[in-house]
Amino acid sequence: MRRWLLVLVACAAVAVAVPTVWFVTRPAPDAGVPVASVGVPAPTTSATPTRAATNGKLPTLTARPATPSSDASTPAPTRIRVPAVGIDATIAPVGVDARGFMAIPREVRQVGWYRYGRAPGDPAGAAVIAGHVDTRQQGAGALFPLRGIDVGDRITVTVGRRDLQYQVVGKQTIVKQRLPVEELFARDGAPRLVIITCGGPFVPELSSYRDNLVVVAVPAAGSP
Repeated sequence: MRRWLLVLVACAAVAVAVPTVWFVTRPAPDAGVPVASVGVPAPTTSATPTRAATNGKLPTLTARPATPSSDASTPAPTRIRVPAVGIDATIAPVGVDARGFMAIPREVRQVGWYRYGRAPGDPAGAAVIAGHVDTRQQGAGALFPLRGIDVGDRITVTVGRRDLQYQVVGKQTIVKQRLPVEELFARDGAPRLVIITCGGPFVPELSSYRDNLVVVAVPAAGSP
């Protein structure tokens, strides 16, 4: 996984953020399975070295993918809803900016879908959605309520004329420097939905939250 993407996840939702309600600064309790384990194929003897074998450093790769990798027959997602916590937001396909970072929508009530990865409805891999938790100028963001989500909650993602149903299997608050980027953005393995925003304590000197809150969901039984 590209180094710039690690930076993207660390900064996607926090560049001008400030805590708007006291509970945002509290780590969200983990629930369900570890998020990095969902859908990831088991390693084989020919697999590349793990982080433990490379002293925790990601491999040095090119700056960005050449082309989007989602299934060409899969439309872009347009809306995400989580009734259990009151999330209802439009989704904008996003790529990379001039610096090579993921371009998160400036409007905090909108979230971004990483179009260089998989799309919801693709037969394999992680479809990644990221957005702001809050900003100084606009207040609470679309993913502000995400910390209240729980295992078993349903997520609806609109793709074309279809409403795809997902069920949450894991929620985890992770220090940004330790985020398992390779697994969360993997393009192989079982299909899954990954949602990322900020969490944990706010660090004033960095104008940033310390952690990322990651939720992983899998297609619900009977979902088209």
